[in-house]
Amino acid sequence: MGDRATKVDDLKAEAARAAVELVKPRMRLGLGTGSTAYHFVEAVGELVANGLEVLCVPTSEATRAHAEKLHIPLSTLDETPQLDLTVDGADEIDDQLRLIKGGGGALLREKIVATASARMVVIADDSKLSETLGSHPLPVEVVRFGLAATMRLIEALSAEAGCEGEIRLRPGQGDLPFVTDQGNLIVDCAFHAIPEPEVLAFALKRVPGVVEHGLFLGLADLAIVAGSDGVKAIRRPGA
Repeated sequence: MGDRATKVDDLKAEAARAAVELVKPRMRLGLGTGSTAYHFVEAVGELVANGLEVLCVPTSEATRAHAEKLHIPLSTLDETPQLDLTVDGADEIDDQLRLIKGGGGALLREKIVATASARMVVIADDSKLSETLGSHPLPVEVVRFGLAATMRLIEALSAEAGCEGEIRLRPGQGDLPFVTDQGNLIVDCAFHAIPEPEVLAFALKRVPGVVEHGLFLGLADLAIVAGSDGVKAIRRPGA
């Protein structure tokens, strides 16, 4: 198990190193969150240490802390509302570069930053590729008020969109639920298959207690995927 985990981590690092070649001087750069994005932040830190000038917006407090340790110049979307490029990981990627994100709980900030960017590039190991989204639970960020009612409505409208499965509140430490950087909760939806992601995305947006969902549709222009046969680039059809 340890050897396999090490191999997957090596693939994540390979994808990150390939993506850092897209970074140019004086870029306004969005920094993703998660185990794969961690490697990208490390690579950007090396470039900065060697004199590269960039200005970066992190997608989570964890990424902000990591970038600060590496002395990467940081900004916010309020100060820098338009970015050139965001590089982030994904929990699942289909052949149209539709994504499931939010396994790390930062999906709201990740989507805001990606949408503010001229380009979004996703980096991953090849285990994240999927013919049909849904093998990874879909995270949905929700407000605390009316949680039970919100979960019931998520279940009902998701079923109308052709998606059924266990919907559970993400646990945190001890008996407490997981809390996002925005102070919200995460509901994980184990649908196993999402036949029409656009239909489900529209349904979830109709739930008043839903802040955002982890379906990233039409945002990623390019995926850099590392596998045993090397690193390949996958472009979104029509991008």
